[in-house]
Amino acid sequence: QVQLVESGGGLVQAGGSLRLSCAVSGSTFSINVMGWHRQAPGKQRELVAAINSDSSTNYADSVKGRFTISRDNAKSTVYLQMSSLKPEDTAVYYCSARTKLFRSYWGQGTQVTVSS
Repeated sequence: QVQLVESGGGLVQAGGSLRLSCAVSGSTFSINVMGWHRQAPGKQRELVAAINSDSSTNYADSVKGRFTISRDNAKSTVYLQMSSLKPEDTAVYYCSARTKLFRSYWGQGTQVTVSS
């Protein structure tokens, strides 16, 4: 089992920055990929960024150059640094973990609202 707890969401003006954190606990040794997803009202959940066990990363085209995913293994935490935020970034952001056996875990989500 893996437990994920997000924090750091909030209200920010367009052009501002936020850093989301995801505290990971449980069977962390089994995790292969950590990711951040988001879901805006009326839209499907989408992958925003992911970091693999070899530290390689990938990003949605819409956030490339503005968002950075990173992790601190000592703190068992994954971060999403978001800069140059736009109103269209408004969504509930979810942390995810996928194990080597392809089982997925999700956090409860944290709201990010970007005002224009």
